[in-house]
Amino acid sequence: MISTEIGYTTIDKITVREKDLAKDLLGQVDFVEMMLLVILGRMPDAREKKMINLLLVTACDHGLTPSALSARLTYLGAPEAMQAAVAAGLLGAGSVFLGTTQNCAELLANAARDLRSEDSDEAFLACARETIRNAREKKQPIYGVGHPIHVHGDPRVPTLATISRENGYFGKHWRLMYAIEQVFRDEMGKNLPMNAVGAVGSIIADMGLDPLLARGFMLVGRAAGLIGHLYEERQHPIGQQIWDVVLEQDSRNEIPQKRRDAK
Repeated sequence: MISTEIGYTTIDKITVREKDLAKDLLGQVDFVEMMLLVILGRMPDAREKKMINLLLVTACDHGLTPSALSARLTYLGAPEAMQAAVAAGLLGAGSVFLGTTQNCAELLANAARDLRSEDSDEAFLACARETIRNAREKKQPIYGVGHPIHVHGDPRVPTLATISRENGYFGKHWRLMYAIEQVFRDEMGKNLPMNAVGAVGSIIADMGLDPLLARGFMLVGRAAGLIGHLYEERQHPIGQQIWDVVLEQDSRNEIPQKRRDAK
C-alpha cells in the first residue's frame, strides 16, 4: 500500500499529522505552525516559531532579483499561468541565489563538528583557517561572506544575530561564521563581511535542523515575494520594458556585425 505519514483524506475527514484539519487546525494554528507540523511532524515551540518566521521574512523579497525578473518575464509570455511564473522564479534558487543558504549550513555543520560553543576564540579561528584552506584546496567557494552591494556589511546580519541571541540560537555555527569573516579580514586582508546567507546558514545549523530546510524556507518566503511582483506586474507592468531593453541591445550589437560581414 502506498501512503504518507503526513496525511490522508476520507469521505468526511482530512487528517494532517494525526490531527483533524477542520477541527484541530483550522482557526487554531497559524501558517508557520502548520508548515512546521507538516515538515517536522510536530508543532514548534515559541522560539523555533519566531526564528522560522524570521527566516521567511528575510527571504520574501530583495527587489528586482533574478528570481523576480524570471517570474515577471514568464508572466509577460504567459499571463494566464501565474503558477508558471512563480515556478520560473523559484527554479533559479541554486548555488548562487537562495540555495546558498543550504550550502552554507552544510559547510558550517561539517566544519564545526568537533567544536563546542564554549571553546576559545582561538579554537574557532583555527577552525576557520582550516575551513578556508580546505575549500581552496578543493576549489570550492566559502558560502556566507561578501556581497556585491553591501560591501561595508550586510544590514540584515546584526538584526538576525540579535534575534538569534535573544532566542538561544547563537551558538558555535554563528561563532565560526564570524571567525571566518575575521580570518579573511585580519589575516588575509580581504573585505568579505558576513552576509544574510551566512546568518541564515548559522541559524539553521544552530537550531539543529537539516541544511536542506534552509533552502526550503527560502523558497517558501520567496514564493510570497514573487506573488507580490506578479500582482504588481499585472497592475503596473515592466516586463515589456525589460524585454525592450534586451531587444535594443541586440539591435545595437547587430549593426557592427553587419558592417564586419560587409567587409
